[in-house]
Amino acid sequence: MGNVAILLDSGYLNNVLKKYYGETRLDYREFADWVCDKGSLFQVYYYDCLPYQSANPTPEEAQMISKKQKFLQSLRKIDRFTVRLGRLEYRGHTDDGKPIFQQKRIDLQIGLDVASLVFNQRIDTIAIVSGDSDLIPAIELAKNNGIIIRLVHGPKPTYHQDL
Repeated sequence: MGNVAILLDSGYLNNVLKKYYGETRLDYREFADWVCDKGSLFQVYYYDCLPYQSANPTPEEAQMISKKQKFLQSLRKIDRFTVRLGRLEYRGHTDDGKPIFQQKRIDLQIGLDVASLVFNQRIDTIAIVSGDSDLIPAIELAKNNGIIIRLVHGPKPTYHQDL
């Protein structure tokens, strides 16, 4: 399988783990080894956002930020792991009063990393841990340039059918 780059959308992976397995705890190094299968790990790109923080942060918000920062710092210490941060933006409330948050800049960053990997010609395979159809143009770019694409996903309803 050659050199493998793993592009991991943490929002997607955490949702799948929570919905189907009841938790979001994972040994990311073991997961990367499993995704690589018989390939050689080139790099894991881990895409995430810090929790939302209001203009006047509550103690709960500050604690969530601190906890997430410690987690991301531990990932950065793993050999061949790169953390890429987007932004979490508040988008209002649902009808039942729950806040709506949306990740921003993650899909574009993944697409840019795919293009960079393709044109630097240092990998043979890209394993994408996501279910987002916004990534299709980047996937097509890689495939058209001879890169093998592996989609790593949860059960069928968790990824877009066009992938």
